[in-house]
Amino acid sequence: MSWWKSHRCIFVCASATCLNRIVKRRRVGSKKPEVLYPAIEPYQTHRLEVANPHELYIEECGNPDGLAVVFLHGGPGSGCEAWHRQFFDPQKYRIILFDQRGSGRSTPHAELTLNRTQDLVADMEQIRTLLGIEQWLVFGGSWGSTLALVYAQSHPEQVLGLILRGIFLCRPREIDWFYRDGASRLFADHWQAYLDPIRASIHHDPVVAYHALLTSEHEATRIEAAHAWSRWEGLCATLRHNPDVVDHYCDPHTAVSLARIECHYFMHDAFLEENQILRNANRLRHIPGVIVQGRYDVICPMESAWSLHEAWPESTLKLIEDAGHSAAEPGILKVLVDACDEFVA
Repeated sequence: MSWWKSHRCIFVCASATCLNRIVKRRRVGSKKPEVLYPAIEPYQTHRLEVANPHELYIEECGNPDGLAVVFLHGGPGSGCEAWHRQFFDPQKYRIILFDQRGSGRSTPHAELTLNRTQDLVADMEQIRTLLGIEQWLVFGGSWGSTLALVYAQSHPEQVLGLILRGIFLCRPREIDWFYRDGASRLFADHWQAYLDPIRASIHHDPVVAYHALLTSEHEATRIEAAHAWSRWEGLCATLRHNPDVVDHYCDPHTAVSLARIECHYFMHDAFLEENQILRNANRLRHIPGVIVQGRYDVICPMESAWSLHEAWPESTLKLIEDAGHSAAEPGILKVLVDACDEFVA
């Protein structure tokens, strides 16, 4: 585990020239670089009833006797995808994926009842107990990094390490930046499309206006609002326009759960106390961790990753020079896979 060293900040070149040396791209299937491990299927799936009405989808892949790693998807509300299994060496890892409440294959779809950060942390403990895992590596990006950090601060004795990407501390100013005033100045054209569904409401707060639409009793209203909300995020997720990423965000099943659950959480500051994660950073000090951050991440700007690294100096911060937010950014993808490999080296 040579990369788990303290006080480290590493700048990673992800320019086209550099990436051509380390990643050969192929345009098949998911269109992800060959740096990922080959596609695999679960060797076991589970349905876990948690608080009524929620039932979670859980899958296990890789080596049943390997080191346990749990993948935490973003959003909240986006759900897991098949390629998320491919960050990890299937010969060395027991790979656990699950769809958080209301997301992906968990049911009911896009459900907001009893859907809070604390509920998801409790679900992780139920999953760990169900699978007979004593400790696991926790991997999460964007909202997944939020959930990983809150979980690690709540159950540090269960965490072997943290591999995080696109840090989101869920402070009000971060939510304001992307959904109220900030990113709109960089993507003014896309921002106008984001505002289109809420113009009639003449509301000063886009998040409040969207919440009204996304919780409407009319399905067509919810779907239209969800598409606009999620498309805005997809258009801002990469340094250069990536239609595959935008298409994923605009998939109707994904868009509805992502928009409804995100807006629900952001209306309540993700059910966290003010600056909770940084205030509790001392609980992470004994946990090895790596933070992978795109320098030009517009959704979760670098300031959050930097603040976390300063509060948790034992972590390694890896800045990807030519990358935005998405885990699909080639430079980010490469560094995440390397981090997972090095943890079991």
